[in-house]
Amino acid sequence: MKRFSAILMVLFLFCITMVTGCGGTTSEGGATSKGFEIALITDKGNIDDKSFNQGSWEGVVAFAEENKITHKYYKPEEASDAGYLAAIDLAITGGAKVIVTPGFLFEVPIYEAQTRYPDVKFILLDGTPHTADYATFKTNDNVASILYSEEEPGYLAGYAAVMDGMKKLGFMGGMAVPAVQAFGYGYLQGAEAAAVKLDLPSGSVSVTYHYTGDFAETDTNKATAKTMYQEGTEVIFACGGSVGKSVMSASAEAGKKVIGVDVDQRYDSDTVITSATKGLGASVKQVLETIYKTNSWSTFAGKSTYFNATNNGVGLPTTIIGQQDGNAFDRFKSFTKNDYDAIYASLAKGSIDPVRTITVADTNGYATAKELVSGLKLSKVTVEVR
Repeated sequence: MKRFSAILMVLFLFCITMVTGCGGTTSEGGATSKGFEIALITDKGNIDDKSFNQGSWEGVVAFAEENKITHKYYKPEEASDAGYLAAIDLAITGGAKVIVTPGFLFEVPIYEAQTRYPDVKFILLDGTPHTADYATFKTNDNVASILYSEEEPGYLAGYAAVMDGMKKLGFMGGMAVPAVQAFGYGYLQGAEAAAVKLDLPSGSVSVTYHYTGDFAETDTNKATAKTMYQEGTEVIFACGGSVGKSVMSASAEAGKKVIGVDVDQRYDSDTVITSATKGLGASVKQVLETIYKTNSWSTFAGKSTYFNATNNGVGLPTTIIGQQDGNAFDRFKSFTKNDYDAIYASLAKGSIDPVRTITVADTNGYATAKELVSGLKLSKVTVEVR
């Protein structure tokens, strides 16, 4: 009898252990045996890239933890359409019902996945689903295509820099994809508007304009930024993901300034005076709310929706984390929150409407100085393209 009781006790303890190990406890957002319900697939960057991946993931985490929904991110084994699709397959096998994909690199994979998995909802940030040859664009009802008016925060950044007294500006974009182009075009237009407001002479503001051809932190990108600073550039708009890390490193050594991108990057370097931000986390949360809380997925389903100044979807940072009364404009010499509010209101009302696209002859999207000046109607601002 004692032996039988001992056997029962062992079996009982074994069952307890199995239950605990297979779903009784939670991890990574409360995963149980059903897996992870909301998934984010990273692009070729890391989850802590201080840019698109991180900003989007923070939105997922904030919503999921608030609503006690399991969540996990997956990093593809290779940065290719096939690699992204494989990661999507893995996430769905792992229980995902909603998948967030940050960036234009997912346009082709989502075009395929939306038909392969009609019961899964996809939130595609900064892109629209299309075939690899761009011949067919289609957004199914299980996809929300979220876009951002990057020209608006770019405009605000250029405007603030010139209003603060800077006249030699730099722009280092990653690749000439639509989002990066729009940031740069807005930046030039904002600088022009500020020069006009200050009644500066024609040609008094100069911008060195450069695409790095990648979104990486490299010695080459740091050297490019270093050269710009040595030539007198006061601030560089680092618009290329991890390219910003290279620019920040060069700026710290040169004692110059940086404008960040996508998310508030002031916490990464004292040289960052502001950032041209997209409401990545906020837009992710807003779409997730239509799925889980308001039953209004149709608001975003099957179409592209722009986040801009009219819905507070873009802008410059106005708060400091952990400082209720912090001044997010404290790294400017004279540009203030009141100055910002005034120009932002004009964007929101539509009385200022920056150009998003211009005609560019180069098939890769690289505009010449002449195309920039002509297409953006610049007179106060001169541009040198490298």
